[in-house]
Amino acid sequence: MRLHRTSALLTAAALALAAVPFAAAPASAAGQDYLFDFECAGNPTAPGYTAVYANTAYSATTGFGFATPLAATACRDRGGDDLALRDFVLPPTTGSTFVADVPDGTYTVVLRTGDAIATSNTGATVGGIAVPARRADAGVIDERVVEGVQVTGGQLSILVTGSSARLNSIQILQPVASPTGLAATVTATASEASVGLAWTAVDGAAGYRVYRSEAGGTAVAVGTVDPATPHWTDTDVRLAEQYTYAVSTIGATGRESARSAEVTATVVDSAVAPPAVPTGLAGAWTADGIALTWSTVPGAVAYDVYRARSGFDPVVVARTSEPSWTDTTAQVTVDHDYQVAAVGPGGRSDSSSTVEIARSVQYVREAERLDRSPVAVATDGGVYVGWRLLGLDEQDLAFHVYRDGVLVTSTPVTGGTNVLDPAGTATSRYRISTVVGGIERWATTEFDVWDQQTLDVPISKPAGGTTPAGEAYTYRANDASIGDVDGDGQYEIVLKWDPTNSKDNSQAGYTGNVYVDAYELDGTQLWRIDLGRNIRAGAHYTQLQVFDLNGDGKAEVAMKTADATVDGAGTVIGDAAADFRNATGYVLAGPEFLTVFDGATGAAIDTVDYTPARGNVGAWGDTYGNRVDRFLAGVAYLDGQHPSLVVSRGYYTRAVIVAYDFDGTALTSRWTFDSDVEGSQYRGQGNHNLSVADVDGDQKDEIVFGSMTIDDNGKALYTTGLGHGDALHVSDLDPSHPGLEVFAAHEDMASSRNRGATYRDAATGAVLWSIPATRDTGRAAAGDIDPRHLGAEGWAVGGDAAWNSPVGELRTAKGELLSTSIPAANFLTWWDGDLLREIGDHDYSDAAGVGVPTIEKWNWETSQPEEIYRATGTLTNNSTKGNPTLQADLFGDWREEIVTRLDDSSALRIATTVDLTDHRLRTLQSDPVYRLGVSWQNTAYNQPPHTSYYLGEGMTTPPAPSIAYTQPLPVGDRVPGPATAAPGKGVLSSDNWDGDGTFKVSMNLWWGQNAQSVTFYENGVALATQDLVDATPNAQSAALQVAGRTNGTYVYTAVLTNQHGSTTTSPLTVTVNKANPATPVLSHDNKDGDGTYTLTTNLWWGTNATEYRLYEDGVLIDTQSLVANGFNAQQAVTTVTGRTVGTHVYRAELSNPQGSSSSPEVKVKVTR
Repeated sequence: MRLHRTSALLTAAALALAAVPFAAAPASAAGQDYLFDFECAGNPTAPGYTAVYANTAYSATTGFGFATPLAATACRDRGGDDLALRDFVLPPTTGSTFVADVPDGTYTVVLRTGDAIATSNTGATVGGIAVPARRADAGVIDERVVEGVQVTGGQLSILVTGSSARLNSIQILQPVASPTGLAATVTATASEASVGLAWTAVDGAAGYRVYRSEAGGTAVAVGTVDPATPHWTDTDVRLAEQYTYAVSTIGATGRESARSAEVTATVVDSAVAPPAVPTGLAGAWTADGIALTWSTVPGAVAYDVYRARSGFDPVVVARTSEPSWTDTTAQVTVDHDYQVAAVGPGGRSDSSSTVEIARSVQYVREAERLDRSPVAVATDGGVYVGWRLLGLDEQDLAFHVYRDGVLVTSTPVTGGTNVLDPAGTATSRYRISTVVGGIERWATTEFDVWDQQTLDVPISKPAGGTTPAGEAYTYRANDASIGDVDGDGQYEIVLKWDPTNSKDNSQAGYTGNVYVDAYELDGTQLWRIDLGRNIRAGAHYTQLQVFDLNGDGKAEVAMKTADATVDGAGTVIGDAAADFRNATGYVLAGPEFLTVFDGATGAAIDTVDYTPARGNVGAWGDTYGNRVDRFLAGVAYLDGQHPSLVVSRGYYTRAVIVAYDFDGTALTSRWTFDSDVEGSQYRGQGNHNLSVADVDGDQKDEIVFGSMTIDDNGKALYTTGLGHGDALHVSDLDPSHPGLEVFAAHEDMASSRNRGATYRDAATGAVLWSIPATRDTGRAAAGDIDPRHLGAEGWAVGGDAAWNSPVGELRTAKGELLSTSIPAANFLTWWDGDLLREIGDHDYSDAAGVGVPTIEKWNWETSQPEEIYRATGTLTNNSTKGNPTLQADLFGDWREEIVTRLDDSSALRIATTVDLTDHRLRTLQSDPVYRLGVSWQNTAYNQPPHTSYYLGEGMTTPPAPSIAYTQPLPVGDRVPGPATAAPGKGVLSSDNWDGDGTFKVSMNLWWGQNAQSVTFYENGVALATQDLVDATPNAQSAALQVAGRTNGTYVYTAVLTNQHGSTTTSPLTVTVNKANPATPVLSHDNKDGDGTYTLTTNLWWGTNATEYRLYEDGVLIDTQSLVANGFNAQQAVTTVTGRTVGTHVYRAELSNPQGSSSSPEVKVKVTR
């Protein structure tokens, strides 16, 4: 068995950690310890313990026992090596009181409760101090340490209660006195740094333990001291650092006292001034990392180097004795800020100015290529028209809107990508164009007007069935996801069908098969997958992932499968006849698979064994199949560029997370995180959902797995220890706080330390603020709903903690309490025209177990919600969870659509906003965090997607995402211009007056109808096509720059084209006769006739060269590169030495890509 968390109750209201003995404690001069082993009669008793059986009655003779004995059979023995923990008694839910006669005084009481094969829930009242009941998972012993238990009257009573109580052992221990008088003395010189500690000796001490903490960190033991010498010197300290110390007493039994009062020491000589601030800090990337240098500071013994991600607080990353340092751990994908401070005996200087070192690598993520997805809706005031600004569009890209072929917008739209056309009707047809540099192209095809703000997508309900137990069931549409499965730039819907007998994992019973369908938005069914009898139906069993996993522009579908799954092409996976359902309807045997399906056909592409295998069902926390089958899934860019599939199993106890890469043919495991391998601190931290985001700023995604976060490399980034929860929100919730934040609800009050929800730093897990609670908090949400406060508000249910409780706490992004009246905490939606987020909820019927979807606006002045949309005729999913089938930015501008099921599941209804907005944002689907949020949205307890940037009142325009489309963006046809006939005839001219091979050919249309494009031809071969603005009847012009032509004759024509036809110019002949460099002049300075002289080549005017070569007596002796500069003069110089007596002949040659020219030969006579 595993030891669970240990908590200590200092008083009835205070909790603290304490050390606990694990062996029997003998008597000491300070008094007797009392150890009791609760066991079945006849079982061995732990050494040093006294046996207590279920029917042991208290008597004054023995001095211990139950006030009311239990039945002799009220015990269990699970076996094992630890005799004090292997067996236990079973107190009833009403409680049982254990009594022990002990002398009056103050004691520490340790209770151990738990069961090797089942969960337990145990609480107690120890001498009047309440120990709240809490759950311990199967195989976990929960150890509770109660400090300061006062005994009067010679007797201690311990009432043990709980819904499934276990009592394994009780220790009643004598306290050990803490040291007093702790004092510190500091030595700080250039050659020595130390802190000396001394304290008052404790009578009977067997020793002392010294604890030290730094900069508010956790105190750790740094020394053990002999009882005869109550003093100790810490030589492992550094100049200018501050340390906090405390000392505990080790008693005769080996137990430790509470720690002494703390003392703080700073290693500084207060009589010495600190050194000056370093100057001249500079840095640059090298092969080894970021190399930093700065000026030497007189009197400095060392330098502290500070590093920070841009916008974050700096932290010390190194201390060096030299005025230089190389950061070998700097990540190439992160922007870094550095500062340096000088350190001496007198302390630390102020920090230097900051040097900013930009990342050397910028990742670009593969992203789906989407179309504009325009929408037009008939309203009372005309027709609302909206369309997308794509992820790689310029922020100020201009648009025009056409109705029935007629321009509606008088000037290009550069604000919100929506308009209201007052003259539009239900029979109108619309089209959108882009305007770039005056060139207008179609951005959409023509699209019709919806007669209301919803689109119904017909779906095909599967036939119902009957379970082996004779129970009939039908089907209802459940959760869905989206992906472009055929690469046409439009999303398809992948829908999960839920049988009416679907179960939560905690519920026994057979379920119908789970079906998964794919639909075009016109209702065309692409395929159906039958997951088969060996996949149970329920929110925690099937998590759809629809994403382009291999970057081919078409989305795949991935999910857990089993024997008898039938893919979309009719092929059975595994054994078609296999049936592993047990008598209670659970599937706890048989193979388990993970399959990637072709998104267009539903055919299985690759199937691998699901990792981890279920193994021993009981090892996950129960034996009947609840905790073993808790699955989550998502997609993450773990390398910053390509998507990986992420799946998991378990979160109440063991949690295993596996990442896969898919190459279009096969799944390959990337890494596995297993809490059983990584450490028990990672057990029980998962939620009923997950989120994916780059929380540490390295451009690679992390998995926010409830109360812990897994880094992109599969290693734990951190765990908060806050335990399991139901709700999770990750975004830049507070734009004034660096990086991203997490807002999450918590279920286990012992793990969360009575915090119902926490607002945390996503990079570190540090709790920024929290909402207190005393019970499972099942709903929490975060979004900007109050414009008076920058950032997203966070709220969680309170009061009776019911899912729909209107009572709770609503706090600002800084944790300030706004109201104890709260909006619903089910879902959030960007819907109306402002930047605030609206409340997604449902009008729920307890009797029917479903609700009608609603969208509400939070009135921050009255602290009440106000309904602004009701999806009449449709229903929400998943009982009280009340989520839509899907919520995402599907149509129109950046705001979200909600997809809900008709009440008879004959269609999915997509509702879009018709509120105008002036706010312009790129489609939310281009934001990495949002798009991945849409992917994991259907996972277990659905949560709304969030963006990587702050989206709310007071936001700044986010930068364009670093993405690249997996398919090219189509170039739209030109929008017809005002010309009414084919273009007029243009006139060509050139500026090749100098006859070289570089010139410009110009086209001028002086009159006539304008062209929309011009194509230049050279000797009948098309060279280039240019778009032109049709400004009929104004003049038009275009030019073609020509370079690199060799000597010769060239004939140019230009073809002008518009929607009415083409016109060709008359030909223009250009003669090139000076393409080669002009003739150079070679001279020398050998006036004295010796063998050393200089040869100078001058090109006084004419076509320039790019290379110079000098020949001596026919042999090349020098080559130099030249910079061509039109017709300006050029010069090259060569010096020769040691030439023999005689006559030497020289020739200079100049060349460019078009040819060469040579100077006349020059003879140089060497006479001496």
